Order: sequence, then structure tokens, then C-alpha cells
Amino acid sequence: MPIKTALLERSNCTCELCGASDNLSVFEVPPVVEPNSDKSVLVCETCLSQIEKNTDMNNNHWRCLNDSMWSQVPAVQVTAFRMLTRLAVTEGWAQDLLDMMYMEDEAKAWADYGVAADNIEEAAPTRDSNGTILAAGDNVTLIKDLDVKGGNFTAKRGTPVRNISLTDNPEHIEGRVNGVRIVLLTCYLKKMPLFED
Repeated sequence: MPIKTALLERSNCTCELCGASDNLSVFEVPPVVEPNSDKSVLVCETCLSQIEKNTDMNNNHWRCLNDSMWSQVPAVQVTAFRMLTRLAVTEGWAQDLLDMMYMEDEAKAWADYGVAADNIEEAAPTRDSNGTILAAGDNVTLIKDLDVKGGNFTAKRGTPVRNISLTDNPEHIEGRVNGVRIVLLTCYLKKMPLFED
């Protein structure tokens, strides 16, 4: 079955993001090795032009994601996540939706891949307290005691945080402290030397 036919059937002939029914086309959600309906979404011309950055972003148009982000289709979830991430830079409501959004691990990894690739040129690098650039997977240590809100413990100075994850905010990273995954401010971190245990 052709991809567009499968998507028309899946979406009931409407844009899977905003619900429009005119000028629908297939958008392959990157990265696509072998195109198929599971890796694609059916979108209208308005959504497509903004996803591909061919026209200026109409932030209010994307309030439709409030509904479509709950789709059971991973490709729709991934596209919604990526658009909300772009919008969250200036729109508080988009960040609120991102905070509520849930995806299976596989879909989240797919979504994160696109966000990282999309922001490589635009994003400021994440730096530790000394100005050293941090990358996902790096190990850092705390340079001061930090009270962990909701964790009921204090993360002590010198505590290692291994295999960190970067966030959309260059001043924040995510990592595990005492088995709890938390967001940490980079101004309180120092990158560990490569060969330090």
C-alpha cells in the first residue's frame, strides 16, 4: 500500500497535527532510512512549510499540538515534540505541554535525535563553571553543596555525576545523583578529566 494511502486511512483524511483537510502531503520524520508510513505523518501545507522552516513560524497555529501530542502514533508524537521544543524558546504554553508529554523510550530517543540535529548550529554550547564545553555522556562533579528539591537530600560538593544528558537550555544538564535523575545548573559543575575514575 502506498505511504500516502496508508496515512490517509490512518488520519481519516486530515492533517495529523492540526486537523486541516486541504492540501495534505506526506512528511517523512527524520532520520528516514527506508520510507514507510510508520516513519511519516500526513500534514497540511501550513504545517509542512513551518516544519521545514520555509515560512515564518505562526506560534498560535501550533496550539493544535495540545491535542495531537497525545496521538498513539510515534511519528506524530515525535513531530509534535520537535515543534513544541522549537516553540518553547519563546512560548510558555509550549514548555507546559512538553512538561506533560509522555513518550515511550524509543520514540523519545527518535525525537531527541531530531532536536539535537536541528539545534546544532543554533544552540549555544553547554559549558561548565570553568567555561569548558560539555557533551552528552560527559562526567562532571559538583563544586558546591546543592539542596535537591523534592529529593529530600543535599548533593555534596565533589559528588560525581556520570553520563550526563544535555537539555535545550545550555545552562542546565540532567544527571543522576543518589539514584535520582535531576536537572543541575552548569554553573555548579566542573567537567571531570577523561581518565579520572
